[in-house]
Amino acid sequence: MTPSERYQIINLTIRQHSLKRMTRYLCELSHISASGYYRWLHAEERRQLQARADEHDLALIKMHFDALHGKAGALVIKMRLERENGVTMNHKKIRRIMRTYKLVATIRQANPYRKMAKATQEHQTCPNLLKRQLDQGEPEKVLLTDITYLHYGHGQCAYLSCVKDGATKQILAHYLSSSLELVLVERTLQLLIERFDGNVHPEAILHSDQGMHYTHPKIRLLVRKAGFRQSMSRKGNCWDNASMETFFGHMKDDLEYKSCATIQELRACIDNYIAYYNSGRYQWALKKMTPDEFRSHLLAA
Repeated sequence: MTPSERYQIINLTIRQHSLKRMTRYLCELSHISASGYYRWLHAEERRQLQARADEHDLALIKMHFDALHGKAGALVIKMRLERENGVTMNHKKIRRIMRTYKLVATIRQANPYRKMAKATQEHQTCPNLLKRQLDQGEPEKVLLTDITYLHYGHGQCAYLSCVKDGATKQILAHYLSSSLELVLVERTLQLLIERFDGNVHPEAILHSDQGMHYTHPKIRLLVRKAGFRQSMSRKGNCWDNASMETFFGHMKDDLEYKSCATIQELRACIDNYIAYYNSGRYQWALKKMTPDEFRSHLLAA
């Protein structure tokens, strides 16, 4: 029997039979020191006080954990507590309470989707204009684009194309399709152009990988006509588009999309999530603001 277990038995015996004056005798009988027991007792009192305080904090943490369907880590919960409840809580404390009460955030599986088919000879790549300088402090100057897969329903697969603002992290345009045909990227860019309505940043860069969609002559012409400078990561270098991968990863963590039965249902699910992501999802890297709020912050600076 460990000393801690003996302390617990002595404490229970004293409380049940009102034997406080026999503490030293019970310690001697159990072959432990009275001073060790009192140290344990004071520490136990502190633990109980902390546990009671944790119960109050747990209720707040669990409220946000449940609101996000168990798909929120300590930093996300910390930002929501500050913004929505006016409560400042150390992220280490949040993590400790979550660990104690087994509030484990869902972790996404590794993405099995990889690069597109190699480009044909008529396709041309572009130089990397970013060189990992994704955030240049101006909205709509650096635009990142990529494609991800989404398995849903009964073995169906859809593909989501997005354009993300490198500075504000806003998703500026997206399109969902059941195929990987060129129209997937073409339609995404058309939506982006419609959003800007002719107000394209004079130094706007559209950055992607060297996938067959982005090197296709039709897409390159569309990009050029829209007023974007086209930029591509070199093969084997994923760093410049890591921001897009981060968004796709968070989306797959946060979103219950696999139960969607039809492409229409999945599309509505994606539309709702992106609206929430832009206007309701606080981000640590954005000074605890949402992407929409951070855009306003940059424009007002």
